[in-house]
Amino acid sequence: MTTNELAPRLVTGTRNQRYGEVLLAYLTPSVRVEVYNSYMLNDCPLDVWATLDADAVAAQHGADMAVLNGPRYWMMDGIGKIDNVQPELAEFGGLLMRKAATIDVDPTSARVPYTLRTVHRGAVFFFDAGKEVFEIVTDTSATFVLQAYCTSVDSSMSVDTLATLGSRLALPEGWRFRARVLDDELRVDTTGEPATVFQDEFENTYTMVR
Repeated sequence: MTTNELAPRLVTGTRNQRYGEVLLAYLTPSVRVEVYNSYMLNDCPLDVWATLDADAVAAQHGADMAVLNGPRYWMMDGIGKIDNVQPELAEFGGLLMRKAATIDVDPTSARVPYTLRTVHRGAVFFFDAGKEVFEIVTDTSATFVLQAYCTSVDSSMSVDTLATLGSRLALPEGWRFRARVLDDELRVDTTGEPATVFQDEFENTYTMVR
């Protein structure tokens, strides 16, 4: 959904802001993956992030496994969230994070590129008119916009290198990468339905535009 006029913008100036995520996977009695995010609590200091150990994090929180997802940088210009549930806070190796979403995914395939995942996040992402966005269009004409880029696979990844990212991607057959400047504000509203997302081989994350 992209046209909900009632969705408020609660946070602005998010583009190119750094954050980190920790995914905790619990496999019994059923698979549950919880996503914790550092945004607005800290900027995921690189010296602290580098000390995190996934196995130790999983053990600390009683999870079957943990995935360290970051550092990452937002590519939307604002965020809105329409639910009044107070999020859970947790600490990971000295980094305070907030529970931001749950994912329907087999954690063993969490980093398989171009694998579609369902994320329950109840948020609105705003991309401003006049700003550049980077999109992948699938062979079925579904459009996914880049919501965040990652520097863990390629430390030289930056907002300035994204225009040429398409030439580096091993996209599935029939998929294509494009960059464009928005004529109008783009809203990706997943407050009333789950988001559909995937990552590319550099762990950059894209969200479906509905």
